[in-house]
Amino acid sequence: MTENTRNTTVVVTGALGRTGSRVARSAQAAGLTVRAASRAQGFDWADRSTWAQVLRGADAAYLVYPSDIGAPGAAEAVGALSREAVGAGVRRLVLLSSRGQDRARDAEEALRASGADWTVVRAAWFSQNFSEGPLVEELRLSGELVFPAGEVREPFVDVRDIGDVVATVLASGDTYAGQAITVSGPRLLTFGEAVAEIARATGRELTYRSVSAKEYGERLAGFGVPEAEVGALVEAFEQLLDGRNAYLSDGIQQVLGHEPRDFTDFAREAAAEETWKV
Repeated sequence: MTENTRNTTVVVTGALGRTGSRVARSAQAAGLTVRAASRAQGFDWADRSTWAQVLRGADAAYLVYPSDIGAPGAAEAVGALSREAVGAGVRRLVLLSSRGQDRARDAEEALRASGADWTVVRAAWFSQNFSEGPLVEELRLSGELVFPAGEVREPFVDVRDIGDVVATVLASGDTYAGQAITVSGPRLLTFGEAVAEIARATGRELTYRSVSAKEYGERLAGFGVPEAEVGALVEAFEQLLDGRNAYLSDGIQQVLGHEPRDFTDFAREAAAEETWKV
């Protein structure tokens, strides 16, 4: 750990979320000073009056937009926060983006246009989407995962690897500035195969049922998800789960120098924590 690293303060948005919590943990382990930014800490992406206090005196920031990077308003918010950060002297910005999602590129371009020393981390589908967030309760309580993925293969990435990549990028000065780093897990699995691995790890009978993106959107609407958000998610699922992402990326190997965590290890560890226990 260098003196420079010890004196670096990093704003972590979504600090209580799936990736933000891991970024905060990894950044602290790398010797960075973490300033958590979430609604619990008084930061709100939708309220610009909360931004200045979080950014004041910081050196860098990790940006993760809530709900989805391709959601309506995401590009505008990312651009506005990035410009405010640069204006406050926070030039080093790392944005979490998505592999293969067309609308995600709008937010990436807004970041680039801000004048920041930017890095984009484009991630595959998270392994932890099966253990945290809206999917886990359905799988845990009903024993069935209903999702619009068909038989498409996805290289599920462990968010702990994302946290380590982002922390390394933030601790490496300008080494990764101006780069897009694409990260994935080490192998391709269908969603059905992923659920089968979770079933083996838990000893439970768990199943996967594929539906169309439209039908899934109707289910989301029935759960009370706002119409605009449903539309954006349906569009994202249709893009991301059409087979375009059925390939491996080597960003984790490039940045961390080792292989990504495997889905089997994730399932075993989450099962040991009784994640899917009824």
